[in-house]
Amino acid sequence: MKKFSLRRLLTSIHFKIAVVFVLTLLATLELVGAFFVKQLERQNLAAFRDQIALPAYVSDSLTQTLLGDSNTDQANSTIHTVLSNLNNNSISDAEVIDASGIIRGTTDINTQNTIGQKTTDQNVKDALAGQKYAKNPIESSGKTRYQIVVKPLVTEVNGTNKTVGVVVVRASLETIYENLDNISRIYFVASLLAIILGALMAVVISRALTKPIAAIKDRTVRIAQGDYSGEIQIQSRDEIGQLAENVNALANRIEETTNSTEFERRRLDSVLEHMTDGVIATDRRGRINLINSMALQFTGQEDAEKAQGRSILDVLNIRGDYSLRELLDGHEELMLDFSHGNEQLIIMAYFSLIQRASGFISGLVIVLHDITEQQQIEQERRDFVSNVSHELRTPLTSVKSYVDALQDGAINDPEIAPNFLRVAQDETGRMIRMINDLLELSRMDSGTMRLDAEFVDLTELVNYILNRFDMIIANDEQPKKHYTIERDIVKTPAWVEVDPSKFTQVIDNIMNNAIKYSPDGGIIHVAMHEQEAELVLSIRDQGLGIPQKDVAHIFDRFFRVDKARSRAQGGTGLGLAISREIVRQSGGRIWVESKEGKGSTFYVAFPFTAFDDEDEWDD
Repeated sequence: MKKFSLRRLLTSIHFKIAVVFVLTLLATLELVGAFFVKQLERQNLAAFRDQIALPAYVSDSLTQTLLGDSNTDQANSTIHTVLSNLNNNSISDAEVIDASGIIRGTTDINTQNTIGQKTTDQNVKDALAGQKYAKNPIESSGKTRYQIVVKPLVTEVNGTNKTVGVVVVRASLETIYENLDNISRIYFVASLLAIILGALMAVVISRALTKPIAAIKDRTVRIAQGDYSGEIQIQSRDEIGQLAENVNALANRIEETTNSTEFERRRLDSVLEHMTDGVIATDRRGRINLINSMALQFTGQEDAEKAQGRSILDVLNIRGDYSLRELLDGHEELMLDFSHGNEQLIIMAYFSLIQRASGFISGLVIVLHDITEQQQIEQERRDFVSNVSHELRTPLTSVKSYVDALQDGAINDPEIAPNFLRVAQDETGRMIRMINDLLELSRMDSGTMRLDAEFVDLTELVNYILNRFDMIIANDEQPKKHYTIERDIVKTPAWVEVDPSKFTQVIDNIMNNAIKYSPDGGIIHVAMHEQEAELVLSIRDQGLGIPQKDVAHIFDRFFRVDKARSRAQGGTGLGLAISREIVRQSGGRIWVESKEGKGSTFYVAFPFTAFDDEDEWDD
């Protein structure tokens, strides 16, 4: 329930309409009353003057008396007799003045002593002199008002009018004004009742007018607060009804537009949040007003609220290198380095102006694209080209040197020529192996390498591969290096789906590396066991080991821990890279554990499910 407020009431249109209606009614009644009372007063005074007017015979008698009787006392007696015979109760006093201004008679007993005296009434003097005078003035004596009627007594002498005297009649107006006061009181009471009735009608009418307006106001307030429910009931088809109908239509239109805008905003927010690129928007002063999650992650900001309002120069950490004007005027993209510690992060920032049709720049949109992987790939490509060039140049240079020597005459030396030819043959074979390895890696990268996978007893296959290495060292009468292979392999069959030839290539690469880097007389330990639904094969040597900083790169192409020693031993730097790709495409995984000076252990693991003896195998 709303709390009553006098100020709200006084400022409401409901109150204003009622007040205007009452004031209009009051002004109308006052004007009508004033006009009515004035007209009534005028009519009553005119009727009263007619009522107190002297009969014509009285005027003629007084005129003849003043004109013909030379005896003053007798004339005065005659005038007194005529005035005494006036039978008019409305007349309070009648007075006759002759042409000389001498009072000749009066009906007022209290003023009989003024007979024979000169009149002091200027109005009478003006009437006797034929000047302009007030014929019907109203005078007040104490609290009593009198109507004065001044009538000249005129006779015709020798064809001209001659004023022989004046009759002044005085009559009390109190009866008339009492009647007017009674009428005014009646009119006032009637007006008061009319005003009260009018006020009630004004309240009812204003309520009828303002109720739909209040409903429209309440609806517009709810619309402003985002509540579009409900409709204004249309009570009439007048202007207010049409306004209510238009407000309903406007609310529906705003709701549709708001819902559409909200949907677009949510969709834009969703797009921004799920983008792999960072997006930042600023105002014309470079202050951030929008930033998505990826941009927060790229720039290292804690959350969007703290980033709001910060300068883009500070967030991108480029304040010392660029100004906002430079970003607005010229720069379309910048490469930014957000790397920290061992984590590399290279970002390409693309700048776009938010510009109106008039050309006014209202802000910036910055798209942050992570190009770290691209940079790494580009660097790997450059390293790859450099490594391939270097690896091919070394044997080619060696072959060219020996061929040149042979061409210069060494070919005729029976002791030197065979050695030079053997070196050229070894270097050529090394290049062929490298190119074959590169072609195999290329097929792996393009997905064209074919794996002829089949279920193989890995226990039997591993033992077969190790038996070959044992046979090689057993049949070599003068081996360059002595080594022993220790086996710790499960005795039961372990069936795994692999390509036997490719798997053999993997084990050969690892075993060859173990033999190369193990000391003379070293032991190579080979184990294979089931661990957590995987069959894990491990090959441990007693070599120099791998420095910890190089462990993560041991499977990279052309990577060598000791480049000079590896190249001298005929390695291409591609064997482990090929092994990793084969294992990955076979559904397994490969990794290494090593401590510098204590040897290395290579692990190869494949998904494995043991079969019970009751499982039947059908060809």
